[in-house]
Amino acid sequence: MPRLADQLSGPPEEIAPRLLGAVVRHGDVAIRLTEVEAYAGTGDPGSHAHRGRGVRNATMFGPAGRLYCYLSHGIHICANVTVGEEHGPGAVLMRAGEVVDGVEVARERRAGVTDRDLARGPGRLGRALGLVLGHDGTDLETGVIRLELPAPGELPTRFVTGPRTGLRLASDRHWRYWLPGEPTVSPYRRHPRAEGPPAPR
Repeated sequence: MPRLADQLSGPPEEIAPRLLGAVVRHGDVAIRLTEVEAYAGTGDPGSHAHRGRGVRNATMFGPAGRLYCYLSHGIHICANVTVGEEHGPGAVLMRAGEVVDGVEVARERRAGVTDRDLARGPGRLGRALGLVLGHDGTDLETGVIRLELPAPGELPTRFVTGPRTGLRLASDRHWRYWLPGEPTVSPYRRHPRAEGPPAPR
């Protein structure tokens, strides 16, 4: 079996759809990914790595197969899988998924929402998994949080692509990927000052 880092060593926009159907586990909770978003390096104005390495985004410049966590709007922990070659950097945001194990724990963390909404959005996914900023840099093959990729014969044969959500820059890149017909996929929201043409309806 190839190492996880080797399986993730490709361009973010090529690796991202391969994460659809993957399962991320932390403790009792496991989430099957139904929606992801690709972010490249310095050539991608929508990426945290666009302006180079810093304290916040250092994990993106490390090896593939690590968890890159960041705080969004001062509230939500959002989680990415690092991909590509070391010093690339690249990452795939885990946007949404279905809780397949530990649903009772996830319900306690996300009280008052339907099961569909437990991990429907990157901040909600992070809360359902019980992520904190201290998980940034976790090795997803050997650490307390694990990523289980689909077997080659279990990769989704169909997925949908569209523009990334909520970005002002590089908003027209169709680097958001999701499984069709999945109720846990989050709604698309265009940034009010986004550059580029609007997404087709």
